[in-house]
Amino acid sequence: MSNILLIDDDQELCELLSHWLSQEGFVVHACFDTAGAQAYLADGHQVDAVILDVMLPDGNGLELLRKLRQEHAELPVLMLSARGEPTDRIIGLELGADDYLAKPCDPRELTARLRAVLRRSVSLPCVPSNIVFGDLQYSPARGVVNINDQADIVLTVSEGRILEALLATPGEPIDKQQLAQLALDRKLTLYDRSLDMHVSNLRRKLGAHADSRPRIIAMRGRGYFYSA
Repeated sequence: MSNILLIDDDQELCELLSHWLSQEGFVVHACFDTAGAQAYLADGHQVDAVILDVMLPDGNGLELLRKLRQEHAELPVLMLSARGEPTDRIIGLELGADDYLAKPCDPRELTARLRAVLRRSVSLPCVPSNIVFGDLQYSPARGVVNINDQADIVLTVSEGRILEALLATPGEPIDKQQLAQLALDRKLTLYDRSLDMHVSNLRRKLGAHADSRPRIIAMRGRGYFYSA
């Protein structure tokens, strides 16, 4: 069973989603504000994934997401927003959310997205403990990248899966739909920029090669590849 922390000030919605997710085999703990959520995490409770609303009574969910990424970088986070504004979605993904849904959402879609995020957070047996390519070393188990023996760079679950997929075939472009299936465990929908945002975050974290060439390159109509 996976332990889910649901953070939303709509108590009726929390009750509905908790009931639905419990029937689907999840253990759900609901918090209705940022203070309660932070206290719950600080107490050391086991949490496998977070469902986080953007609007909270004592703070912005995006600010809480920023703190989660600083203090619990490996924790999968799925954002919810009643507004569903593209700007909120982009900011959420830029801050490291693994996925994003607008409210009201179909509980079945939420469950499917949640399961996909959880699957991505589990290291596969066939994945090596350490991937080395040039000056880059990546540990899938730890979710960290090291470049030129500098300080570790912490990746989110989605960023790590994208890097794994690109390093599996360096120099060879991977179609966006194929990369989304490999890294996000789902197909991209129309106007869905989530993969592009994750790649953008990954590019920013990794920086360029020593000769200033970008590490991740986009090819129009052909997808992305890691430059050799």
